Amino acid sequence: MYQIKNLLENDDIRVLTELGPFTVIEYLRDLSVSPANAATAYFASEMNVRRRQVICDLKKANITLQAGAMQWMVGNVNATTGIKGVGDLFGKAIRGKATGESAIKPEYTGNGTLVLEPTYKYILLEDVADWNGSLILEDGLFLACDSNLTHKAVMRSNLSSAVAGGEGLFNLGLSGSGVVALECPCPREELIEINLQDDVLKIDGNMAIAWSGSLDFTVERSGKTLIGSAASGEGLVNVFRGTGRVLMAPVLD
Repeated sequence: MYQIKNLLENDDIRVLTELGPFTVIEYLRDLSVSPANAATAYFASEMNVRRRQVICDLKKANITLQAGAMQWMVGNVNATTGIKGVGDLFGKAIRGKATGESAIKPEYTGNGTLVLEPTYKYILLEDVADWNGSLILEDGLFLACDSNLTHKAVMRSNLSSAVAGGEGLFNLGLSGSGVVALECPCPREELIEINLQDDVLKIDGNMAIAWSGSLDFTVERSGKTLIGSAASGEGLVNVFRGTGRVLMAPVLD
């Protein structure tokens, strides 16, 4: 039996969103500052540069984390590697090498509370079931998810153009039913959602945050010919074809 005080009821903390086993909180002000940087902290808060944190309720689901994401835990919480045998270890090592994600993502079980490291990035909670059970992520966004979700490396459709465009050859894909928490460079309110019905979306740069696993993702010339691409000044673009959804950031630093 345990009690957590001065967390959710703290008047400097507000709950941003809740979905599945995850609760996202935000610190309205950074009170742990010195007089020397108080002005910087004030204007950072005014510009929505604030610390955010994810609280995981293990009574609702087992949680898989990005390695190093745990800050503290209380109650009956057990940490495992999530490895189910030699074959599983080999597969995860290969997938981690391909996607750039950590090869082994720890899995937490039990019925306690797990709190993740604070971040200044924005936290997105997405139910993979809302993406027809398959969601592909841009590199480096994965933070945590329901352990029921299956992880896989998804290969680009045309490897040669991906290499030419400086893109990775693989992305992390999640399938099944459960919620995933993502660290996003921009808030959910700014993300543009595009729904395709047997159509094509072309993006100049890595502005797509996540997209449906049903979409065909390639890297192609912006024009039909090399001369056309050179004339447009765009070169290679990311192309999404088919039926599905894409979450896109309007701007990226």
